[in-house]
Amino acid sequence: MSRSSRVLVASVLLLGSAVLASCVAGDARFTAETPAGFWVGLWHGLIALITFILSLFIDGVRMYELNNTGGWYDAGFLLGIVMIAGGGSRNSMSRRPAKTDNEKQWEEIGQRVEAKLRRKMRQWAEAEVDEDWNVVEAKAEAKLKRKLREWADEE
Repeated sequence: MSRSSRVLVASVLLLGSAVLASCVAGDARFTAETPAGFWVGLWHGLIALITFILSLFIDGVRMYELNNTGGWYDAGFLLGIVMIAGGGSRNSMSRRPAKTDNEKQWEEIGQRVEAKLRRKMRQWAEAEVDEDWNVVEAKAEAKLKRKLREWADEE
């Protein structure tokens, strides 16, 4: 990275920090008579990580507005934190491929079992010739597939 790029990045970060610091909790505009509400709580939740870092170095910067409306501010603050943290979606997305792999394994096992049962049933059917065998085979195969899928879907 060139020197001019580093200076630009540092300038943007400094300007962004200054803008965020002007909107953080602990602002004098919020008093007991004019408390911070839901939307301010949402904003403070969204910028909570940055505010926390700034509060380590700048006196008067807080993560949480003490003069607030109570439940509504808290709800907004919590929603903001959940939104910024991904609301658990990252966690569920990371587990999705494992479940997909598991489903693929169960599908492969089910196909192997079906193929083996079909071979064994054909051997049995050929040993004892029966006109209705095709109907019985189709019904048995359908029921076997259904039961195997139900069993595989159980947790």
